[in-house]
Amino acid sequence: MIYVGVFLVIALAFLLYMWKVAHENNVLNHQLKLVGKREEIRLFFISDTHLRKINRDMIKSIQGSFDAVIIGGDFADSRTPIERIHDNLDLLTPLGPTYFVWGNNDREVGENRLRGILLEHGVQIIANDAVLLQNKKNRFWLSAIEDTSTMKYSFEAAFEKVDEEDLVVFISHNPGVFARVRAKFRADLMIGGHLHGGQIRVGPYGVHPNGSYRERDGVMTLVSNGYGTTLLPLRLGAKPQCHIIDIDIAGK
Repeated sequence: MIYVGVFLVIALAFLLYMWKVAHENNVLNHQLKLVGKREEIRLFFISDTHLRKINRDMIKSIQGSFDAVIIGGDFADSRTPIERIHDNLDLLTPLGPTYFVWGNNDREVGENRLRGILLEHGVQIIANDAVLLQNKKNRFWLSAIEDTSTMKYSFEAAFEKVDEEDLVVFISHNPGVFARVRAKFRADLMIGGHLHGGQIRVGPYGVHPNGSYRERDGVMTLVSNGYGTTLLPLRLGAKPQCHIIDIDIAGK
């Protein structure tokens, strides 16, 4: 009986530790150097919020404003209270112009309902399209596809407006398409989420690779662990995260 009690205490402590990790607030900073007309562009990226409430103190700790706040999908799911969606948008939208890319769980809220909420908060949806950032020296695009789970995504439509000399950030909730995009289109940065870094990892092993910011086939690529969780509110070896990307565009 003593051994059973000790085992239960250890198991409970381990679960509490994983719950604590899942509720950390980690803001990662990344830098990217590009060539064009000299200027600086700042992006904020958050994905896979799901049921989680964005931490107000974390947002307050972020210095300055952003040229674009990008919500990379799975901002909500069937578990997410509507009031929480409003509260989370109230925290994000003051950071800068805010853009939304569909994830595989967002429509569980009801597509028209979520569209209405996003519109109410002034958030622009990007799906099989590209949006040009305003008041920039460079033609700088945010290009994104519809979520791959719908089978209605179009890479061609996402890049149709983009000229060869333009700067472009390509966004897909599911980063599994990145290799296909690199093979046919030019992007300066690719951003995705969806995989949660495996969410629960045992050492180097997990259902999915841990998130990373690195060059892949010549293109800087950010795959985020995401901010929230799916199924169980637990994480191990794949900390939650959101991201600041500072882009320094040097003169030609």
